[in-house]
Amino acid sequence: MERSEKIVRFSAGGEVFYGRLEGAKILALEGEIFGPCRESGRQFSLDEVRLLAPCRPGKAVCVGLNYRNHITEMSEKLPEEPVLFIKPSTSVIGPGETIIYWPMVGRLDYEAELAVVIGREAHNVEEREAADYIFGYTIANDVTARDLQQKDGQWTRAKGFDTFLPCGPWIVRGIDAGDLRVQAFLNGELKQDGRTSQLIFPVPRLVSFISRVMTLQPGDLILTGTPAGVGPMQVGDTIEIRVENIGSLVNRVAAPVI
Repeated sequence: MERSEKIVRFSAGGEVFYGRLEGAKILALEGEIFGPCRESGRQFSLDEVRLLAPCRPGKAVCVGLNYRNHITEMSEKLPEEPVLFIKPSTSVIGPGETIIYWPMVGRLDYEAELAVVIGREAHNVEEREAADYIFGYTIANDVTARDLQQKDGQWTRAKGFDTFLPCGPWIVRGIDAGDLRVQAFLNGELKQDGRTSQLIFPVPRLVSFISRVMTLQPGDLILTGTPAGVGPMQVGDTIEIRVENIGSLVNRVAAPVI
């Protein structure tokens, strides 16, 4: 396995950069992170920059009902194949940014998830080759308007609002995602606690399956599903998603600015 590294996307001095995080120091990169890139020679301190969503996905392909205990709490049947839906790129926000509790929403839920970052174009990928198409992993919160999900019977509106896909704080490369702890803390209280070893459809199967439905492009995300314990958030709440060997993603819920 290659050495673990953290890739960040950040803003500083009115510019946006990618960089390699080493401790509290960021080594800025130039070029295409999903292709040839190198260190530019510029360095930044982590405390002097603003971290952004770590990539700009064209789409986020999400997997519903991928933990048995979550299926039970949602009173759903065990799926024979991965259940897919898409969150638009406009729903993406970064660490520290605000989740908006839009007026149309009656109940706003958190969902802690491991996210896969695709590194190269993937079409009809064999499961045994899936790792070759993965750039790394990040943390995601599949924010959901639960009342609208139940009302509509399909999930596009409930999952697709602006700000409903916090992700970050960075992409970690060179780790094994087969058994990572996934947790959600609402205002510091543990609400979700699962492991990726409990996934019904593990990461290689998801990459292969999805690539047979649609072509995955560099920077696209796959959200792998959420464990039991999903629940509502209120304006003023702080939601933290932790994934072992990756880090912590923290966002606050706020009302829209009129």
